[in-house]
Amino acid sequence: MQGRRLLITIALLLSALWGGLLGYMHLSGSMSFLDRLEASLTDLRSTVIGARVPPPITSIVAIDDQTAADNGYPLNRATLARVVTAVSALKPKVIALDLLLVDPGSDEGDAALALALQQTQSVIAAAGVFPKDVQVVAHDANDPLAAIPTASQMLLPLSRFSDIAAVGVVNVATDESGTPRFIPLISRWIERVDASFPLRVASLALGINPAFSPGGLALGDRHLPTDNGQRLPITFYGPRGTIPTFSAADALAGKLPAKAIEDRIVVIGSTVTAGGDVFPTPFDPVLPGVEVMATAATHLIAGDSIIRDRNVRLLDSLIAVVLPLLLISLLAWRRSAIGYAIIASAAVAWAALNIAAFAHGYWFSAALPIAAALPPVLLFGAAEIWMDRRQAAHFAAQSDLLQRIEAPGLGEWLARDPNFLAKPIRQDAAVIFIDLSGFTGLSEAIGATNVREVLSDFFELVDEEARSHGGAITSFMGDGAMILFGLPQPADDDATRAAACAVSLCERMRPWLVANPALRGRKTGFKVGAHCGPVVASRLGSGNRQQITATGDTVNVASRLMEVAAARGVELALSAALIKAAGPDSVPLRSGRLEGPAQARIRGRREGIDVWLWQGHPL
Repeated sequence: MQGRRLLITIALLLSALWGGLLGYMHLSGSMSFLDRLEASLTDLRSTVIGARVPPPITSIVAIDDQTAADNGYPLNRATLARVVTAVSALKPKVIALDLLLVDPGSDEGDAALALALQQTQSVIAAAGVFPKDVQVVAHDANDPLAAIPTASQMLLPLSRFSDIAAVGVVNVATDESGTPRFIPLISRWIERVDASFPLRVASLALGINPAFSPGGLALGDRHLPTDNGQRLPITFYGPRGTIPTFSAADALAGKLPAKAIEDRIVVIGSTVTAGGDVFPTPFDPVLPGVEVMATAATHLIAGDSIIRDRNVRLLDSLIAVVLPLLLISLLAWRRSAIGYAIIASAAVAWAALNIAAFAHGYWFSAALPIAAALPPVLLFGAAEIWMDRRQAAHFAAQSDLLQRIEAPGLGEWLARDPNFLAKPIRQDAAVIFIDLSGFTGLSEAIGATNVREVLSDFFELVDEEARSHGGAITSFMGDGAMILFGLPQPADDDATRAAACAVSLCERMRPWLVANPALRGRKTGFKVGAHCGPVVASRLGSGNRQQITATGDTVNVASRLMEVAAARGVELALSAALIKAAGPDSVPLRSGRLEGPAQARIRGRREGIDVWLWQGHPL
């Protein structure tokens, strides 16, 4: 019990430390080794929740396959200018060009595009170039930009366009599967700091300059929590086309529906097949990049982006500590079908709450609690199994020891009914006593080591005979033993088996005394007494130290019959009551030399009893 309590205490302590370590790493955003698992679980949650209808804020005009077939690809600046002009004529709030205008085109085309961009509020794209796929940032409380990675190069639009339109950076932060999970709202280069493309779009559409605070973004009265590094978590409304999408070819042909453009944000970008600007998402393996930008802009204006800020991460970290403690406590409390059902219910409840929170706009980590709970629970379970096996081996050894000391039937009975003989019972039984004679002087002569070996052999011999005849050895007393027939329940043949066992003991003892090297030339013998009648069977002792035994006049008489055997010069003295109960075919009547009955006085008893004297044939 103490060992299991120590195991539980250590498991709880280590699980708390493990969960705390993972929680600390999660707070700092250094849990990239769990990104793939978190990505899969995030996609699963998105799929379970399903697609949703986006608010009517943003539309997409796509440079699609039809546009490319009619006008070539990439579109020249003059054609692009015509698309912008056609969209601008329908009075959108903002036109956002998700195209990099970093290289000059023809003078006429560039001039036409610049003129078209002047007709309405517009945003054009820039892009940061980073030397590595994974960015390492510092954490400096005195530097609000420390958690924002620095680009090695910035691909900026030509000045003739950037002087006219606002510039936003189109970079996204993807997980290991390539799915966009965050939009960095701020990007920095050595020489400048820029807002993201969706933030520029939202800012122009609302007519509000953004204001950043630690872990948040304010757009007027709108406050949007942000994740580490001023990143906006992004989820998707559905597969491609969920945000209303129209072909640029329709814009050129004057076929755009006015209601889908007027007073909306219009993002113009490429969706042409094999154009390369696509991302896998939970709903679509090839979502165009222009729809990613449109989704992020919609989140910023509608305020429906999923929340994963420092408070959410703090709660994640708390769950990473509490969940394994809860599961280990439940596992330690009740290892049964009910206990496992409670553990499974707790895990299902956590999963359901996690999905429900995701559906309501809160992105709690799914991978972190799993990583925090699974190893400690598995290790604790393995340790408990190991400890159980050790205990089982210990109990098996104890059971084996019990079987060695008690008759097999009695040992099995005790295993089935631990309360056996918790209260004394009175019943009929047969009792045998056997004792080595002349052993006290022998002990001084042969030394302690030889005494131990002699007694060990003696006990083994008695044990074998008791087992073979179904008796229970209730005690070994120095150089003697008491064998009881009638436990766990009395049987009709108890006296018959006891008589046979008494004779067998004599037959075994005689050659054993002759063959034992330590006893050769020594005056060592044995005596056996056997009787039957009523006994009181009970447990003696208390707590963990108890012994099953029998008491009463029957036991006393059986013990004194050894003295009768020694006084009459025979090996075995049996009471007439035992011979009668054993029946006319009992072993003493069929072997050796049996004399009697004869009256014998019993020490400590007022009246004598009739006794039969048995002697085996000499070797």
